[in-house]
Amino acid sequence: MRIMLTGANGQVGWELARSLMPLGEVVALNRTQCDLSRPETIPGIVQEIKPDLIVNAAAYTAVDKAEEEEVLATTINGTAVGVLAEQAKRRNALLVHYSTDYVFDGTKSTPYTEEDEPNPINAYGRSKLAGEQAVREVGGEHLIFRTSWVYAVRGSNFIKTILRLASERDELKVIADQLGAPTSAEFIADITALCLYRQVHGNVFAEEMVGTYHLAPTGETSWHGLAEYVIAEAQHYGFKLRTASENVCPVSSTEYQLPAQRPVNSQLVTQKLADVLGVRLPVWQDSVDRMLSEMLAGK
Repeated sequence: MRIMLTGANGQVGWELARSLMPLGEVVALNRTQCDLSRPETIPGIVQEIKPDLIVNAAAYTAVDKAEEEEVLATTINGTAVGVLAEQAKRRNALLVHYSTDYVFDGTKSTPYTEEDEPNPINAYGRSKLAGEQAVREVGGEHLIFRTSWVYAVRGSNFIKTILRLASERDELKVIADQLGAPTSAEFIADITALCLYRQVHGNVFAEEMVGTYHLAPTGETSWHGLAEYVIAEAQHYGFKLRTASENVCPVSSTEYQLPAQRPVNSQLVTQKLADVLGVRLPVWQDSVDRMLSEMLAGK
């Protein structure tokens, strides 16, 4: 099987290049090789590669900057995704695409299911919803995975920022009134590979599996809770930090005037994915511990 992977240098893309290797030949494309800001170039790339499977890990992810660059964000996260879906359908190939908890407004008092109506409250969320809608409108075979609070050892993310700030400051102030589940890129890639393995081998789950799924670990926390946990565990692993976990101060999101509004509730129900795969998804702390261990080993 020939697999076309976009966004290969990103957090999720880098992990996918590893996890997809057992499934077939992976043609991993970075932004230079496949630029989703230029959707008109995509058909030629797909025709040259002739993939049996397209995995789209490329995305515009600058949430605040998207408020000023919504056209660009929508081109990458929406228009280009629609072109990928069209090309996949033309080749009778499965398309795997990643979306976000930010397609929801966060006003629901309980975790969101796949059936809940999206209502994004920022430009980034609108651009990602446009991508979801484009895939469904094309109507080809697809898997859409909605994830939340993505992080990895590589690239920039909340956990790495917290570790850097904790090494520089005696006290940190972190938002405590937004809830979600931190999701590691490695976890996303491994679950994706498991889904595709079952899809490719045509077992009983194959036809049922096509559609939209929430992909995140179990449990929930706030950004403050995550920061507190990361600092406490990092010190346990031997990281030299100035900030102690008890000096991570909870604050309201109203104290931070960011360009893009964030959902207060980003919790995602993942039971549908767990049922289809027949697995028990791990708690979010497991992947955080694994990341810290990997970071320490790389020092």
